[in-house]
Amino acid sequence: MFKKFMLSCDEAAMICDKNQYGEASFWDKFKLRVHILACKMCKEYTKQNSLLSKAFKKKANELKETHICMSAHDKDSLKRELEKIGA
Repeated sequence: MFKKFMLSCDEAAMICDKNQYGEASFWDKFKLRVHILACKMCKEYTKQNSLLSKAFKKKANELKETHICMSAHDKDSLKRELEKIGA
């Protein structure tokens, strides 16, 4: 009966990654939580993964707000350089 809840650490990491992108099912999340109760390394991996995801999302949102882009002059210059090398 309990074998249904048991995951290897590789499977737990895969579910953790899927969960960060909202792709993990309810059942996957449940099995991950059960695994994390017994495995300290996977618990730490999950924490770190969550922290990194939050940091990247925050930075991405900041960049969207500032609308950083190349000037028209820089774009033309880059086009000329690419044409020179045949790209």
